[in-house]
Amino acid sequence: MTKKTYNGAKNSKERSMQKLIEAVGTIIRTQGYTGLNALNIGKTAGVNRGLINLYFGSLDNLVEVYVRGKDYWVAAAGNAGELMEEKRDQHTREILESLLVNQLNYFYKEDEMQKIVLWQLSQRSKIMYEVAEEREKLGEAFFNLADPYFENTDVDLRAVAGLLVGGIYYMVLHAKANDSLFCQIDVNSENGLERIKKAISAILTDTYKRAENAKT
Repeated sequence: MTKKTYNGAKNSKERSMQKLIEAVGTIIRTQGYTGLNALNIGKTAGVNRGLINLYFGSLDNLVEVYVRGKDYWVAAAGNAGELMEEKRDQHTREILESLLVNQLNYFYKEDEMQKIVLWQLSQRSKIMYEVAEEREKLGEAFFNLADPYFENTDVDLRAVAGLLVGGIYYMVLHAKANDSLFCQIDVNSENGLERIKKAISAILTDTYKRAENAKT
């Protein structure tokens, strides 16, 4: 009979590592990045905080492991990636509208992504820079498809998209933090969200029409 290998220590280590990783997410959602310290993480995980350095080398490494395991921008994009494949040789307005509306819906519902964006705005860090770069890669894939449509026009689709994305972030964060109106719109209501979506559609329609008119 083959003697079974004892894996108790290994399993215990893996469980503790997973608890620490999950604790990072819990703290981001409930306290934001300012709560990410060894004491809080160890307490939330229910393990000795000294295990952070033992298993991950540093607190920053632990946080990086957690954040790298989350595809925030892919999740926020919804079906936009599929649309980019399906409509590669067609009009790209529908793709961008889908991308922005999906982002609005996801960002409004996901407390964790809201905290991540606040972290990006509040503190310069290597991991937040890399998270932003992942977002830019998704944007680059779309703009590469859209660029031919805007060639030889003065329409700046990147600037328009940037203003829309920034508006989505700020309006949602403002609504969640203050529960107040923004430009007399209640973003925390279904009606308010629908008004924003209609505005996104109208702005993009006008943007693409301006490009079309510039080429005639």
